[in-house]
Amino acid sequence: MTVNFEGFEFIEGGVCAPKGFKASGIHCGIRKNKSKKDLALIYTDQPCPAAAIYTQNLCIGAPIVITKKNLKDGLAQAVIVNSGNANTCNADGEKKALMMSEICAEELNIKPKDVIVASTGVIGQTLDIEPIQKGMKKLVERLSDQGSNDCAEAIMTTDTQKKELAVRFKIGETDCTIAGIAKGSGMIHPNMATMLCFLTTDVAIETELLEQALKQAADDTFNMISIDGDTSTNDMVSIMASGQSRNQLIDSKKEEYEIFCNALFVLLMNLSREIARDGEGATKLLECVVTGAKTTIDAKKVAKAVITSSLFKSAMFGSDANWGRILCAVGYSEADLNIHEVDVQLASSKGCIDVCKNGAGVDFSEEMAKTILMEDEIKIIIKLSEGEGKAIAWGCDLTYDYVRINGDYRT
Repeated sequence: MTVNFEGFEFIEGGVCAPKGFKASGIHCGIRKNKSKKDLALIYTDQPCPAAAIYTQNLCIGAPIVITKKNLKDGLAQAVIVNSGNANTCNADGEKKALMMSEICAEELNIKPKDVIVASTGVIGQTLDIEPIQKGMKKLVERLSDQGSNDCAEAIMTTDTQKKELAVRFKIGETDCTIAGIAKGSGMIHPNMATMLCFLTTDVAIETELLEQALKQAADDTFNMISIDGDTSTNDMVSIMASGQSRNQLIDSKKEEYEIFCNALFVLLMNLSREIARDGEGATKLLECVVTGAKTTIDAKKVAKAVITSSLFKSAMFGSDANWGRILCAVGYSEADLNIHEVDVQLASSKGCIDVCKNGAGVDFSEEMAKTILMEDEIKIIIKLSEGEGKAIAWGCDLTYDYVRINGDYRT
């Protein structure tokens, strides 16, 4: 369920909703299962401002190395992505990633340096480039302004749901759109970036400001997710801005820039929720809301600590109001706070209940708490007494199925 904000409208069309973009997705043969698409493409007819942010893992996928080089000039025209193989920890990885950009560019008749490259899947297995070579013509032929759905399917691995959203808003009198597709279900922890996400917008904006807006929005959204505490090797978030809405160019941090930043936040916040909801084996979306912190950084530390706690996530799977695990996580979060002035509530569509006041337990109905926690969307509300800092983090429960999925992921 998307969270709406006044002035922003969710629309259909995914990454093709903004003017100037086409997309496609096919099965080319990287994955053995022929029913699963494994090669995706997003394209715009002119090089345009582009930016990306990447995983902080020192073990990075070869596509990230190539994409960083390609985006040095701040321009891109296409995104090529494969699933089923991460192209990471391979001696020929960078060569294969470069070949992906060259094969794509040749078929599109564009420059290889204008191609963003990404891969996702199993780490440490050599990427067979032949299926990509053979499938590229078909992939390009299927480019369509209705192709976002196929594109979103083609980047999925253990995801059970497509993550595809578009938001329409106004800059002045001009209708503008920003959209994204994302994949991510496991190996996700707040340490940018947390998964693969490809964004498109028809807003006219300078590259430097586009990059700053992306970093700011990601810090408050994607970097506030944790599924399992593992930071992936291939994570990337990229954005291309076609400028075809014909708004007045955003070249300074004035009102128009703030509107764009807000739209980007709305989009990424909702994509973050969908990623957390679709965590591997998950049955519940967890949202931790922290207020009253000394600083925003302190609030983020607390929210992240709670949402990352395996003990707490396990309790949520069992609908057990074990609030002590929440306070424990607050205590080791390294935030500057007084643990004796912490209040905790648990809430869902079934109600809200106090479980902790001033760092100590209070009498509450275990039956009522169980009813609240049986829902598939749970809110953890933590109130501190230090200042005005606030933050939200998202995660999911930790279930038996998480172990099952990852026990035989490679085989």
